[in-house]
Amino acid sequence: MSSLTVRFIQAVRESGKYHDGGGLGLYLRVDKSGAKFWIQRIVVHGKRREIGLGSFPTTPLAVAREKALENKRMVKEGNDPIKAKQALRAIPTFEGAALQVYELNRPIWTNEKHASQFINTLKTYAFPIIGDMKISEIATSDIMTVLTPFWTDKPETARRVRQRIGTVMKWAVAQGYRDYDPAQNVKEALPKQKKTLNHRKALHYSEVAGCIDAILKSDSALSTKLAFEFLVLTASRSGEVRYARWEEVSIKTSGQFPFPVWIIPAARMKMKQEHIVPLSKRSIDILEQAQSISDGSGLIFPGTRLGKALSDMTLSKLIKELGYEAHVHGFRTSFKTWSQEQTEFHDEVSEIALAHTIRNKAKAAYARSNLLEKRGKLMEDWAKFLCS
Repeated sequence: MSSLTVRFIQAVRESGKYHDGGGLGLYLRVDKSGAKFWIQRIVVHGKRREIGLGSFPTTPLAVAREKALENKRMVKEGNDPIKAKQALRAIPTFEGAALQVYELNRPIWTNEKHASQFINTLKTYAFPIIGDMKISEIATSDIMTVLTPFWTDKPETARRVRQRIGTVMKWAVAQGYRDYDPAQNVKEALPKQKKTLNHRKALHYSEVAGCIDAILKSDSALSTKLAFEFLVLTASRSGEVRYARWEEVSIKTSGQFPFPVWIIPAARMKMKQEHIVPLSKRSIDILEQAQSISDGSGLIFPGTRLGKALSDMTLSKLIKELGYEAHVHGFRTSFKTWSQEQTEFHDEVSEIALAHTIRNKAKAAYARSNLLEKRGKLMEDWAKFLCS
């Protein structure tokens, strides 16, 4: 039986099935409407099956023959090409995988801003290029195509996009869709990025007291003023203070804690470990003032909406409006620098005060055995320095 030709396939109009010959079981099916489709008749595990291979001219004759030959090889090796095709359909695209990872992690991400940035940056930079590609087919070169246009112009954004693509790829590896993470080594193949300035600007510790004074004299809500000063005094992160609750505070002294403490639960800490903050006398004064603005929600520093915490932008906006070029997080740096330059406390004491992890085991053991009492003195000294 002679093989089909491109000229014949283009010219034929009569409906029916036309065999290609060559022993592959390849046929061209012509419908009454004139539409043309490729099918392959093949015996899989003793059963005759028909497999669709695409339409003509979208799938040319040569491509249809390649597909038919590949199916023939799979059957010869004992595999089922139909099941393999179904499995391929089940593999998600990068966009589909990224959305699954986003929905999977969103309930456990404590920072809503981080959650939205995760998916929005991928929508902006990755989806237009690799969004429609199967997660199993994406190579390092494809990720380079995503990152190259802004790798040097927007280094911080590019690094975050690479990390987020890597998160999706690691999920794909865990799901069995691929064997490795193609984003892992892409950094080595891209140009070296220029060093960027730290956007979390910090005031010199000698300026912090003036900043607190300016905020206390501003027209801001009392909750905002108290939250800001409490944040600085305790050297805490914004979210830790904004979501602080009354049940976390123990003003009365006990055998376990010979001074007032604020115990931040692990769920709200960056390192997911409970953190105990010794409270200075000024911090306790702030808590006493905060009782007058309690809205019944349990939040120490409630926002303007009933039962809602202060927004992340409230404190940052206030600092900028008063003319201070500083980030809220930067006051932790101010505290650290003051501790190093103005006190005799060991570095490990201020590190634990900042809830940083101490990697040196000997130093970590020292910190555990001397931590609370020394930190209590450190935080009181910090408060006295700011009040003076």
